[in-house]
Amino acid sequence: MLSFHNANASIGNIPILRGLDFTVPASGTVALIGRNGAGKTTLLRSVMGFTNVTGEIRFDGQDITDMTPAKRPALGIGYAPEDRRLFSAFTVEENILLPAQVAKLDAKTTQTRLERVHHILPELKEMADRPAGNVSGGQGKMVALGRALMLGAKLIMLDEPFQGLAPALAKRYADALRDLRDTDANVTLIITESNPSLLRGFASLTFVIERGAVAEGSLDDKKETA
Repeated sequence: MLSFHNANASIGNIPILRGLDFTVPASGTVALIGRNGAGKTTLLRSVMGFTNVTGEIRFDGQDITDMTPAKRPALGIGYAPEDRRLFSAFTVEENILLPAQVAKLDAKTTQTRLERVHHILPELKEMADRPAGNVSGGQGKMVALGRALMLGAKLIMLDEPFQGLAPALAKRYADALRDLRDTDANVTLIITESNPSLLRGFASLTFVIERGAVAEGSLDDKKETA
């Protein structure tokens, strides 16, 4: 599904990821665990084409290392960044639909994807006409998830989705991810976290990232995230 072969990534002239060589299998839920600054966000951004990468990143058998960022969402990759990045002047639904417009999905596909979003996150249908600038931080995380679902037909990457959520909203978010898993068993999820306990019992595979290097690990490897 998604593989890294001696992949290195830098931001400016600062090296962040070093010699990545691992594979994310299809149809799994992968936890990427690491302390703040370990390189979790940079890894996801590298998949989206937002960093300078040497080596190779392959998605669905295709080398995407040098593919422009604008072309990658059309591959079936959805991404919800840690900071949500909603357009405050747009409505909730306009924010959700924006990636479909950028990827030039046809009307039928767009409607099918939107119905998928509303099935998994029915609260977003109720909030459809609300300006995104008026939603709470937790609700904004839900909107960002819905936006990622619009394009994430094959892979959905969620960066620190539980960070800052109140317990009730964190539970709701986790329930939505389980609903997604039940609804679409073929989609691959990559979820980054600095707190391993939040993903215990949820992820089928765990990778630990430390100082820009990745190794298969365990959610019990708390020493890696101290």
